[in-house]
Amino acid sequence: MILILLGDGVVANVVLSKTKGSGGGWIVITAGWAFGVVFGVATAIMAGSPYAHINPAVTIAFALLSAMGKAKFDLALVPGFIICQILGAFVGAILVFLAYYQHFKETPDPTPKLGVFSTIPQIKHYGLNMLTEIIGTFMLLMGVFAIGAAGLAQTVGGAVAVGFLVWGIGLSLGGPTGYAINPARDLGPRIAHAVLPIPGKGSSQWDYGLTAPIIGPIIGGIVAALIYAAII
Repeated sequence: MILILLGDGVVANVVLSKTKGSGGGWIVITAGWAFGVVFGVATAIMAGSPYAHINPAVTIAFALLSAMGKAKFDLALVPGFIICQILGAFVGAILVFLAYYQHFKETPDPTPKLGVFSTIPQIKHYGLNMLTEIIGTFMLLMGVFAIGAAGLAQTVGGAVAVGFLVWGIGLSLGGPTGYAINPARDLGPRIAHAVLPIPGKGSSQWDYGLTAPIIGPIIGGIVAALIYAAII
């Protein structure tokens, strides 16, 4: 919820009409998402999560490592983690909608309205968009593994490091697809977009939403886990 409140919130501030941050640009958006990651992970740590996952791709990658004997992770937690990650993202998107309700009304174009909630590729090509998400999530998981190897896992310092990692991914690899790199981050808010009474919202673009931003991150996380398992 925290991740999406700050992440979708910064997108709303930049792309919707008549906001204080309208037209702020890509660096503002990527910074807002990085802060969302920092405080999302830190909140999970504060709440007592033994893993502080806020991303199904991370959960699945660690479950695979656990099954291979390369990490300690309770596999029974996987379904509950993923359900709660999606629900949290859904609730965060609703809060953003409420915070920016007037600005949704003032924005005539439906495309940025969907862009507040979910990723939209700049050039739609399902295969290449999928590849971009695989590469981005691969980098995310390799960075997470490196942060863990440095002894920063389950610490606020680790949360900050992951925030910088996601900022770097957004700046370097986010241009083609908007870097979902997290199935819950895209799916939960896309469901919110579909069900909320957003004025002039247009299509939720499920043809894209059920492919690259969900399948790509899962594949990228699995590939990273396999490579990590091979080198440790």
